[in-house]
Amino acid sequence: MGQKPAIVHLQDLSMKRRDFLSHSFSAAGTLTLGAVGTNLFSPQDQNQEHPSDRFQLKFAPHLGMFRHSAGKDPIDQLNFMADQGFHAFEDNGMKSRSLELQTKMAAAMEKRGLTMGVFVAHQIYWKEPNLASGKADWRAEFLAQIKESIEVAKRVNAKWMTVVPGHVDLRQDMGYQTANVIESLKQASALLEPHGLVMVLEPLNFRDHPGLFLTKAAQAFEICRSVNSPACKILFDIYHQQIMEGNLIPNIEKAWDEIAYFQIGDNPGRKEPTTGEINYANVFKYIHQKGFTDILGMEHGNAREGAEGEQAVIDAYRSVDVRN
Repeated sequence: MGQKPAIVHLQDLSMKRRDFLSHSFSAAGTLTLGAVGTNLFSPQDQNQEHPSDRFQLKFAPHLGMFRHSAGKDPIDQLNFMADQGFHAFEDNGMKSRSLELQTKMAAAMEKRGLTMGVFVAHQIYWKEPNLASGKADWRAEFLAQIKESIEVAKRVNAKWMTVVPGHVDLRQDMGYQTANVIESLKQASALLEPHGLVMVLEPLNFRDHPGLFLTKAAQAFEICRSVNSPACKILFDIYHQQIMEGNLIPNIEKAWDEIAYFQIGDNPGRKEPTTGEINYANVFKYIHQKGFTDILGMEHGNAREGAEGEQAVIDAYRSVDVRN
């Protein structure tokens, strides 16, 4: 069909989605294999399989969040996360990393007891209505990328992958667009189900990402119910949903049966908990009491620069973690 629309490649994804965040967050997408040291594990890690003070909840940092404390080497960063008591990790750009680096990161995560969280499963169309349009070539491209992501998920022991349906189609009624998205997701679910993998749909706020098709939890809930597959669930990003509609705990309750993954960021600023208006201690307590044992991704920047700011992030999560 004519000229191919402009797309955002995975290696540019972190910068595109979070250009307003701190340098520590955007830098995560630029790490390459060349930064990986020759030793997979640092000497202090050999006898430190699990730290003594692990977080109760599965908070998941990302590469770059602790670069001042751990250095640029991705393996050193993973070891630092485990040393601080984290037992999960997420990486939007994992799919764009070399096979060698993916393998090394998977080995480090397995050794240190880190559960792999989401990575972005496909190229996201920020200005074009790829899935909403219903056009066959865009659907075929999306399904081919889902097949590629299945192999990545196997390699890095991931269960979840992020899907964003793209921009709205201004030439079609919303009902037709929704039907088009549902059909694409049904076909993707058929690919994912045999492998026990889950694509999580992420509604994004209109302020940071104007014009996108998927914006609210209720909309994602309706789509997941229509797809009717264990392979299609909701990524409830608390930062985005605070901006879109607030009323967080009641909305989480309403969407609960279709939520498989959470992401975190305070508002305003999209930094760590305790820096904004969201009562994360209460939100996490509620989620924990509901029996949620999966990952809460730390998809935000650091409020303060340097190693001191990184310690402040760790301290903030200590203050809002649940207690037994």
